[in-house]
Amino acid sequence: MMTPAEASARTLEVCKLAPVIPVLVIDDAASARALAEALVAGGLPALEVTLRTPAALDAIRAMAAVPGGVVGAGTLLTPEDVKAAKAAGAQFGVAPGATDRLLAACEEEGLPLLPGAATATEAMALLERGYTTAKFFPAEAAGGAPALKAIGAPLPQITFCPTGGVSLKNAGDYLSLPNTVCVGGSWVAPKDMVTAGDWAGIEALAREAAALGR
Repeated sequence: MMTPAEASARTLEVCKLAPVIPVLVIDDAASARALAEALVAGGLPALEVTLRTPAALDAIRAMAAVPGGVVGAGTLLTPEDVKAAKAAGAQFGVAPGATDRLLAACEEEGLPLLPGAATATEAMALLERGYTTAKFFPAEAAGGAPALKAIGAPLPQITFCPTGGVSLKNAGDYLSLPNTVCVGGSWVAPKDMVTAGDWAGIEALAREAAALGR
């Protein structure tokens, strides 16, 4: 069992590991470990594997064995997702939004969650429950860095990780905000490079992303 305050504190620790959390959609678990090793070597230890493919849970199992990596499960939608992710070795969870059932399941399983919020009302609901670290999603569609800056003015207690349309080009706009601890993005692991096994190329992208926080 984990309280919302404990969960948020742990989630914030994960978010502080690097300025970018790679958002990974993995089709073949056989490439998962090498991908994780490349990203961790490049300076991005926190990894989000989205539960959008049949290979996702096996990928989490493989990545959980990589030294220095902290692997999480993204696109958590149901209590069943939470249990499966925790059993596979996920150390944190990420959700596009937040429901009472999902939050309760994560608290019960002791899985720190980065819950999604796109509006002030959603952020206030999370704050009311005790969550002080959240995902701003879908970031660009919800108004981008200006919207997140505006939400932060009356709600300085909440720290965000914006995800959704974030790229190398606009990541700095978010990271310059006082209420943004890191961003989530898929650009550091392009599908064509993963398919080709271009781990050196992915490590280089990771290094570039890791330098954004300096």
